[in-house]
Amino acid sequence: MVRNREETAAAAKKGMWLGKYELGRTLGEGNFGKVKFARDTVSGDSFAIKIIDKSRIAHLNVSFQIKREIRTLKLLKHPNIVRLYEVLASKTKIYMVLECITGGELFDRIVSKGKLPETEGRKMFQQLIDGISYCHSKGVFHRDLKLENVLLDTKGNIKITDFGLSALPQHFRDDGLLHTTCGSPNYVAPEVLANRGYDGAASDIWSCGVILYVILTGCLPFDDRNLAVLYQKICKGDPPIPKWLSPGARTMIKRMLDPNPVKRITITGIKSSEWFQHAYTPSNYDDDDEDVHIDDEDFSIQEVGFEEGKGPDSPTVINAFQLIGMSSFLDLSGFFEKEDVSERKVRFTSDSCGKDLLEKIERTVEEMGYRVQKKHGKLKVTEERGQTVEGGGLSVTAEVMEISASLNVVELRKVHGDSSLYRQLYERVVDEVGTHANSKALAKAS
Repeated sequence: MVRNREETAAAAKKGMWLGKYELGRTLGEGNFGKVKFARDTVSGDSFAIKIIDKSRIAHLNVSFQIKREIRTLKLLKHPNIVRLYEVLASKTKIYMVLECITGGELFDRIVSKGKLPETEGRKMFQQLIDGISYCHSKGVFHRDLKLENVLLDTKGNIKITDFGLSALPQHFRDDGLLHTTCGSPNYVAPEVLANRGYDGAASDIWSCGVILYVILTGCLPFDDRNLAVLYQKICKGDPPIPKWLSPGARTMIKRMLDPNPVKRITITGIKSSEWFQHAYTPSNYDDDDEDVHIDDEDFSIQEVGFEEGKGPDSPTVINAFQLIGMSSFLDLSGFFEKEDVSERKVRFTSDSCGKDLLEKIERTVEEMGYRVQKKHGKLKVTEERGQTVEGGGLSVTAEVMEISASLNVVELRKVHGDSSLYRQLYERVVDEVGTHANSKALAKAS
């Protein structure tokens, strides 16, 4: 704790910033980097920023796990799942801006205090099942559920995390099953070990059964230092269930840890059981919460500068889907592209300075007869004779984003209007100020 306070003071003294976020103490460390406490200097809200070293994940050849975790978390908005709000990137690192959970891992809670009273344990289990049920409804299967991947907030509510091994519908083979053997040894389902294909929902239920067993007993149902012996125990099933547990808890554990996935209880069966329903309050969530709506603007990968001694007003943030892919091995651009064909954007680079670029764009489009409005460093270009979509008017936003002192990216985004007019405007602007165009984007614009 002393080290954390010293680190926080040092960070405050240095003024460590990541875009609008002021970074503080280290909350934890993993295989790919650190997780740091962060404060949004605009809203004052607290976040946890997972800092991932690109060279590290390249060396370990696990870039697919990072891609998968981001792809998955952007789908999930549930009170019992850690929320991902934003993804940032620099030349060397990826920054995942996550919900800040300060209660630690459920694993640490069990290790330090032992098993939980059945009433308290059932409440956590109810929240776990609510979260996993929601994942399954979205076609997401976690595949690495364990105590270490269940966090606790300050009120003792659970938050499921670490979706790096999760599976989505596209990962199923033609037989409708998953075939990748993954997970943590003590929590993995027997059918996963059999290597003949498995149902993602059933394997998650097995892992939840192991978690329930540990919560209520303080020990693992299957454990051995020898992996071969451990796997034999898992495939056999039939763990020792203490008689001091209530009949409902014993039955639930036994049905969840049935080695036959076909006979294993389902999520529906779990939720309808009398033991589960006792004092059960379903999690409330709004799946259409606009505050965390994910799209190219509100949920973007931005390339940012990591600076010391500078405040949030420093001009270091750029929108750079393609540039991240161009400047590093890890291309995350496809995760956040909108499928709405009515919206089009194009990007090109220029070696002119940012201020000159905006002035050139403004002058160019005004000469073409468009009206220009300036707001927050962006230009909004509209056609004088058309004020609405139905009226045929063209509306375009233009933004200049600095990469370095000698290189800028210009992004033109069509809000609405005629595609041919948009193409004419784009070609005129790039002739005047551009040095390199994104031809793929140009093709899409038409």
